[in-house]
Amino acid sequence: MADGPVKSENAFRTIGELASDLGVPQHILRYWETRFPQLRPLQRAGNRRYYRPEDVALAKRIHRLLNQDGYTIRGVQQLLKNGSRGEEERSAPAAAASQSSAFPVEELRALRSMLADALEQAR
Repeated sequence: MADGPVKSENAFRTIGELASDLGVPQHILRYWETRFPQLRPLQRAGNRRYYRPEDVALAKRIHRLLNQDGYTIRGVQQLLKNGSRGEEERSAPAAAASQSSAFPVEELRALRSMLADALEQAR
């Protein structure tokens, strides 16, 4: 929340504040709660959710894995279930992508060159 006072890193966050921080709708956070049992905010009167700092960190991690690192819900579930952390989870998709794309990149470059030549001839 840009207009209000900046909260401490140790402060609890409401679902609206966390959704705003992550740039996702509130229903996405509620959905994640159904898919990731590790994500359990406190619920007070009227079922109002309060995310503790560890919940915020987990939600940010889930968001990064899903939206930046390209994991599926199932993949993130497996990572969280196995307790995988740190570089292992970041390097696995990157390594797989680099191995799978090492050959096609050269093939794509050759194809691009052929297309550029064909366009030049057509002019």
